[in-house]
Amino acid sequence: MAQTEVLPATAKPRVGRTGDPCVMVIFGFTGDLTRRKLIPALYNLATQQLLSREFAVIGVGRSPMSDDDVRKKVTEDFKQFATGTVDNDLWEWFVRRMNYVSGDFDDPATYDKLKETLAKVDQEHNSHGNYFFYLATAPNFFGDIVERLAKVALMTEENGHWRRVIVEKPFGHDLDSAKALNQQLLKVASEHQIYRIDHYLGKETVQNILALRFANGIFEPIWNRRYIDHVQISVAETVGVEKRGGYYDGAGALRDMVPNHIMQLITLTAMEPPISFEANAVRDEQAKILHAIQPFSSEDVLSKTVRGQYGEGPMNNQPVPAYRSEDGVPPDSRTETFVAMRLLIDNWRWAGVPFFLRTGKRLPCRNTHVVIQFRRAPFMLFRETQVEDMMPNQLVLHIQPEEGISLRFAAKTPGPAMQLGEVNMDFAYADYFGVVPSTGYERLLHDCMTGDATLFQRADMVEAGWSIVNPVLDVWKALPPRTFPNYPAGAWGPKESDELMERDGRRWRNFEK
Repeated sequence: MAQTEVLPATAKPRVGRTGDPCVMVIFGFTGDLTRRKLIPALYNLATQQLLSREFAVIGVGRSPMSDDDVRKKVTEDFKQFATGTVDNDLWEWFVRRMNYVSGDFDDPATYDKLKETLAKVDQEHNSHGNYFFYLATAPNFFGDIVERLAKVALMTEENGHWRRVIVEKPFGHDLDSAKALNQQLLKVASEHQIYRIDHYLGKETVQNILALRFANGIFEPIWNRRYIDHVQISVAETVGVEKRGGYYDGAGALRDMVPNHIMQLITLTAMEPPISFEANAVRDEQAKILHAIQPFSSEDVLSKTVRGQYGEGPMNNQPVPAYRSEDGVPPDSRTETFVAMRLLIDNWRWAGVPFFLRTGKRLPCRNTHVVIQFRRAPFMLFRETQVEDMMPNQLVLHIQPEEGISLRFAAKTPGPAMQLGEVNMDFAYADYFGVVPSTGYERLLHDCMTGDATLFQRADMVEAGWSIVNPVLDVWKALPPRTFPNYPAGAWGPKESDELMERDGRRWRNFEK
């Protein structure tokens, strides 16, 4: 049995439970996700002493490389993508835990080799036979990889050992394919072994939605239809499709963002208090919200949804090409790069309160936020004053790039006349708690190592999310857009998005740079 190695003394004091002893196997080890996010996230966990001393990594990829080659490559990549200051002793401790298996994902010999390497690494690092497999691959490999792992008994849990698999989005491309993928996974693995990851849920403010709502006596009593006028959820991106034109044109903004990221934000914002923070208690309440969202009829799709595609325009005073001019995109593409929708949740808390959502590329700034707009106060008291309008209070949850919370309210401006001014009270995580180097994946990887599935989607949640967007996909497919491109790069989407709100007497809250 190998001796347990001690973490370098420079590691920071631990806050939270250390991850279980385990081996992490990354399929798609040589890809962008691994070098940009996964390796930096694991190192950040090591700096906080949240990574077990009995931990190792095995990469699986097509490129033939030795363990030493992999360690050199990972070290070079890490210099570029580290999120903070690098401690050389800690990095050396970490990189010695890197191993590699080369082979094709559809070759049975790859899995035999992997099983042998796991047994060897497990013995060297005393990882207690606990393995989790991260599928950082193209979606078409997800089901087959898990089936092949099961064939060589690498998904079998016995003698107290656990086996888990993390599946990256997208979870299918429509309802039928999502159901097929779930069925394929659940044939060879139990639901408690499957961790469907959504990196948005690793953001501090997303997790803080639960803390804000349920740990403060001032918010939950007014978090309902009696006090809230509407809710806005925006996921705005400044980038275009970059080098993903081929993939993106087959997906589009609706598939890429709404069934996963945005539905998760909606459920956390709207859910009832769970009986505990145990994973299934939280996810049960999220699932109830998904099932309570009013389904779209064909007529609803025409009146309550908006799609857009960006044309050429200025970004940061530089011209950028139209979507149809991007690499890998057909010149007559009908794929949407912008989506806006109006949803209703049919339950006691939210009856009659519209939820507006939008997401798009080439918008003026990168910003993800949730706006809770409260009902206006009665105007009668101010009728004989110079006050002409009563601004509604807004609570804004800023998710990225700066994470924080702000509250907008009215206050009297100095002077003899009764006039009101707008006041914003802002809270930023960085100002109050300091900045912790983060990729957004640390919490999720740590949760998988400790067996906490709270922030991961269950099969029923995935299928419920697709059930909401499937009617929209069907109508949009049957009725091709006639006005694409319909917004210039650098604008807040097409005019129809503003009209969607204006018909209700409301408007979007835009955050510029």
